[in-house]
Amino acid sequence: MDRVLNVFACLVIPTVAVMTFSVHAEEPAAKLLNLPLVFRDDFETGDPAARWEASDPKAWKSIDQNGNKVWSQFQHIVTKTPVRSPFNRSVAKDVVVGSCVLDVKLQSTARDYPHRSLCLFFGYQDPAHMYYVHLGQKTDDHANQIFIVNNEPRLKISTKTTEGTKWDNEWHHVRVIRDVDSGKIEVFFDNMTEPVMTAVDKTFRWGQVGIGSFDDTGNFDNVLIYGTKVERPAAKE
Repeated sequence: MDRVLNVFACLVIPTVAVMTFSVHAEEPAAKLLNLPLVFRDDFETGDPAARWEASDPKAWKSIDQNGNKVWSQFQHIVTKTPVRSPFNRSVAKDVVVGSCVLDVKLQSTARDYPHRSLCLFFGYQDPAHMYYVHLGQKTDDHANQIFIVNNEPRLKISTKTTEGTKWDNEWHHVRVIRDVDSGKIEVFFDNMTEPVMTAVDKTFRWGQVGIGSFDDTGNFDNVLIYGTKVERPAAKE
């Protein structure tokens, strides 16, 4: 009987552990700013292009990884931008938020070089007004920083960063926290207790949230956006 119980335990315990991780992985983000979940996409059903607005749709496609569907920015396309800013961008449609938390799994598929990178966008109002996080392999004034694009070429606003984002070919977990009242921005990479980048800026109090890259390629999955939904202000005439 003991032997049977041991065999049963070996079969059951790993399953419970996986389920527990899956459930608890979302809880910290939900509690950070006490914001509701306003958008979720695991790319398993429907056409992602119906839910995402890309700077160039030809750069994106749904792919299958061992039975798991992901949204792939599979090629770099140089899109026209009003000012210097990332070329490959895809923002969640019809989701405009103030304070927000973005949780996403991402995988770099670019070659290994100093500016190997992926980007996350928030406070996105139009191609000339946005914030973005550049997760670059090696830090300099134009890489591995938090940037603002305010009708002029991107400008770094980081108050803290690292020597670089240690890219490999594996999947990673990234979280961006944006509080519009304090202006605080925090970025976490795998370790959700210590931010790898910080900034403070109050320029943009609303915008869309997105994924992509400057001029590389990558895959994205399990996108969660917690936030305060706001109405997009009417365009000025």
